[in-house]
Formats: sequence, structure tokens, C-alpha cells
Amino acid sequence: MNKYMFLGAGLCVAMALTSCGSSESAYRKAYLKAQQRNEGQRVETPATTTTETPTVTPVVTTPVTETRVIDNTDATPVRQERVEVQTGAALKAYSVVVGSFSLKANAENEVQRLVNRGYDARLVYTPENNMYRVVASSFDNKSDAIQSRDQLSAQYQGAWLLYSK
Repeated sequence: MNKYMFLGAGLCVAMALTSCGSSESAYRKAYLKAQQRNEGQRVETPATTTTETPTVTPVVTTPVTETRVIDNTDATPVRQERVEVQTGAALKAYSVVVGSFSLKANAENEVQRLVNRGYDARLVYTPENNMYRVVASSFDNKSDAIQSRDQLSAQYQGAWLLYSK
């Protein structure tokens, strides 16, 4: 009886070792496929002769926080962004932005504070970076906007000018 058990156990061990082992050709195919992806070139595997051409598409990324700054002769930086007016009157050429918020409720609270202080505040949305901008005042010429920004900078240190066409 021990003979048959020993023989059966030996047979099971032999089958387990031969069936679980991966062949060297599978590793070679995987290596060649990874090398093909890294080099971006067509590499033929010895077992198959498929003609797969890898498709390469260029990746175009733009930073979320990128805004165009317009340099002017008076050296006052002015940002140009595409904005959508959410509340208030339409924007004029130059606007003074006193706050930027990712949550609309926070921006609306700041607009209400400015309106209570007598400003003609507006809420605008910038879809490129998903931000709500609080505009305290808007002007047709740049010099008036700079003057208003300077007055507001005592309360809002990060106030900046926005140019909209």
C-alpha cells in the first residue's frame, strides 16, 4: 500500500511541477511586446508575424492656472480671461477682481458684502479653471480701474485687473 501512495504522490508532484511552469517563449513574447511599446517601433515576435502599427497621438496639456497677462506701457499687469457673468450687470473693458473662489456660495457671500458696502459688485465664472471671480467694479478705461484697485487694495490685498473684450 505504501508503494502505491508513494508512486501516486510522486506522480502528483511531477504533474504539478510541469504544468505550472511557464515556458521561456511566453516571457520572451512579453519582453518583446514591452520593448516595442518603449521604443515605439514594430518588433516581430518569433512565434507570430502580425503587422501591428502602434498609434501615437500627441499629448497636449495646458496648465489649469494659466492666464494671459497683458503687458502695458504703464507697467500695470492686466489679466485676460474668458469669463461668463453670473450675477450683476455686464462687464466693461477693465474690471477689478477682489476674490477668486472654487465654491459659488462663498463667492456669492463676498458679492453680497461688497453690495452692502455700496459697490456695484458682480460674480463672473471662469470655465477654463473652474473658478468664480468676484468683481468689485468695472470701468471703460484702465486708469479708473487702477485707481479703484488701489483703493480696494487696503481691504483686498490680492486685488487685480481683468481685461475683457
